[in-house]
Amino acid sequence: MTEQPLRVIVVDDHTVMRAGVVALLAADPTITIVGEAGDGREAVELVARLAPDVALVDLRMPVLDGVAATAEIVPTGTRVLILTTYDTDTDIERAVEAGAIGYLLKDTTREQLVDAIHAAAQGETVLAPRVAERLVARMRRPAQVPLTSRETDVLNAVADGLSNAEIGRRLVIAEATVKTHLLRIFAKLDVNDRTHAVVVAMERGLLIR
Repeated sequence: MTEQPLRVIVVDDHTVMRAGVVALLAADPTITIVGEAGDGREAVELVARLAPDVALVDLRMPVLDGVAATAEIVPTGTRVLILTTYDTDTDIERAVEAGAIGYLLKDTTREQLVDAIHAAAQGETVLAPRVAERLVARMRRPAQVPLTSRETDVLNAVADGLSNAEIGRRLVIAEATVKTHLLRIFAKLDVNDRTHAVVVAMERGLLIR
C-alpha cells in the first residue's frame, strides 16, 4: 500500500516567502500543502479545520505570533516546525517551551526541509545546526555535570525507545517539558541528538542499562 503524503500547512506573513516555501515543497510527492496562513490566528483556525500533520510556522507575525500560535496548535496533535530567520536564544527557547517539535532557519535546503517535516511528523525533535550550537553554548555546564533524577528518567525512557509524547505519559509531564529536559541533557553531554545522548551517558556511567 502506498503511504499517504504528509499534510502540511505553511504559515508566514510574508506572501513571497510563503509562496517560495510552498513552491519548494510542491514537487515532493511525499508532502501535500493543504493550506496557507498569513498570521498565527489564521493558522490556528486552519489547523482546527484541516488537522494537518505538520504546520510550518514563522515566528514574528501579526495578530498572533508564532510562539502563541504554537501553544494553541500543539494540543490538537499537529506538529509545529518553526521556520524563521530569527535564531536568538530567547526566540528558540520560547518556541521550544511552547511545544514546537523543531526549529529551522530559512537558509535550510529543500532536502533538509523535507527530511525535517518527515522527522517532525514522527515526533522527532529537529534543530538547525546553528540553533543546536546556540542552545548548547547557552546551556552547557562544566564537564561531567551529573544529570538530575528527572533528566535520568527522561534519558532512560529515550533508551527504551519512547517518543517525546510517550515519555510525557510515562513521567506524567507535558511533552514541551520533555523537550526542555532533552535540550538540557544535550547541553550537559555536549551532544546534538537522542542516540548520542544515551551512548555518552552510558560511557560516563550516568545511565546504567
